[in-house]
Amino acid sequence: MTDRLAQDTAMGTVDLLVRDLDAMIAYYATGIGLDVLEHAGPTAVLGRGRTPIVRMRAERDLPSFSRRDAGLFHTAILFDSAPALARSLASVAHFAPASFTGSADHLVSEAFYFDDPEGNGVELYLDRPREQWTRTPGGGVRMDSFPLDPNAFMREHLATPDQGEVPAQEPDAVIGHVHLQVGDIPTAKAFYVDTLGFAVMATFGRQAMFIAAGGYHHHIGMNTWNSAGAGPRAASLGLGQVSIEVPSIDDVTALTDRLTHAGIQGRHDGQTLRFDDPWNTLIEVSAA
Repeated sequence: MTDRLAQDTAMGTVDLLVRDLDAMIAYYATGIGLDVLEHAGPTAVLGRGRTPIVRMRAERDLPSFSRRDAGLFHTAILFDSAPALARSLASVAHFAPASFTGSADHLVSEAFYFDDPEGNGVELYLDRPREQWTRTPGGGVRMDSFPLDPNAFMREHLATPDQGEVPAQEPDAVIGHVHLQVGDIPTAKAFYVDTLGFAVMATFGRQAMFIAAGGYHHHIGMNTWNSAGAGPRAASLGLGQVSIEVPSIDDVTALTDRLTHAGIQGRHDGQTLRFDDPWNTLIEVSAA
């Protein structure tokens, strides 16, 4: 039984439970610049090209989430070029300038942070080429947070044309990673690394951990900055589920076996495996 996720593992659509679907669609579409791929009744899917990024469902009767609880820290949208990222930054800056919360050069990436109208964190970012990342002796990567001027980034890249034409069906942005709030890092490591099979790429004391498959800087980030000691989540607005895409059904089956061996109950319908993390965050794993 393999104990590691496949090299080509990636993150899939993030599900959000929202109160005002129209306002949220406007932010992610008119603001960030995602395409509305589907919109029927209380549900909408937004993405780029044909690739979904965020799925939203109106749940007006649920309470708002608390920053002190486990759940979503931010959804991170990865762009494939600096001009594409700069256009999105300019769009959201025009549509909702007060939603900007910060920016940072993380050495492996350049990142810009926002809060959507219901307080869900959003990161818009661009990776630096992998050959520029500094690898650590344990196989991880060096990450840090240095100042990054969003206005300078836009001035530099808004006037820079993309190299070549991108076919309309090809996305220029995908879910790069998901950053979660958890109750404690050791429990998160036991679940996400020791059982699910991610590798630790970086840690910041006992407050944050970044994990990935295939040598990426991180597919999932976890921190306790607001949520130290948090227990299982109650039903609320905010994060609905996190999706992980593995290359094949065999990879789904291998993960099912690891969960069973660890005594963790999963629901596997032959195509998709669903289970809860230690804080009741729903995880869905399927073959790409």
